[in-house]
Amino acid sequence: MIRILAPAFITASLMAGLPSTSEALALAFPGATLTRKEHWLSEPQAQRVKELAGTPLAGLWQVAYEARREGSLLGVAFLDTHRVRTLPETVLVAVSPDGRILRVELLAFREPQDYIAKEAWLRQFDAKRLEPQLSLKGAMRPLAGSTLTANALVDAARRGLALEQVLYGEAK
Repeated sequence: MIRILAPAFITASLMAGLPSTSEALALAFPGATLTRKEHWLSEPQAQRVKELAGTPLAGLWQVAYEARREGSLLGVAFLDTHRVRTLPETVLVAVSPDGRILRVELLAFREPQDYIAKEAWLRQFDAKRLEPQLSLKGAMRPLAGSTLTANALVDAARRGLALEQVLYGEAK
C-alpha cells in the first residue's frame, strides 16, 4: 500500500469542501461577467481603509473582481487572506454597489476543522453594511468555541466593505 501524504493545510481545505475562487464568484454573482482588477492603494487610501474597517490591510496591492451584467456593475469582490490563530484562511467578500455584503465565502481554512465557520454562520453577513453593529459585540452572533475565527471573519468583512467604499464608493 502506497500512502501519499499531503500537507495538512491542503487536506484541511479539501475535507471542508470549500469552493474555489471561481465557484465562490459564481455563487456571489450568478451569470455575471467577471473582470479581475488590480489596485495599488496610495498610503492615504490604505489609511482610509484602516480607519473605516477598524483593522489594517495586509498590503497596498489589492485584487478586486468586478461583476457586470449588460454593462451595469452588480458588485465587486475582494479576497482577504489573514491569520486566524497561527495559520491562514482566505475569504471572498462580495459587496454590492450600495455598500452591502452580498456574500462572504470561505475559500481556504488551514486551522483544525473544529474551528471552521459553518455556512449558516457566514450567511449572517448577508446585507450588512460597514457600521459599528458589524461586530461580535453588535449584530454578529458569536461562534461558540471559535472566537478567533469569528473575529478574523468579521475583520475580513469590514476590510472588504471599506475597500469597496474607498475604491468604488467614494469616487461616485
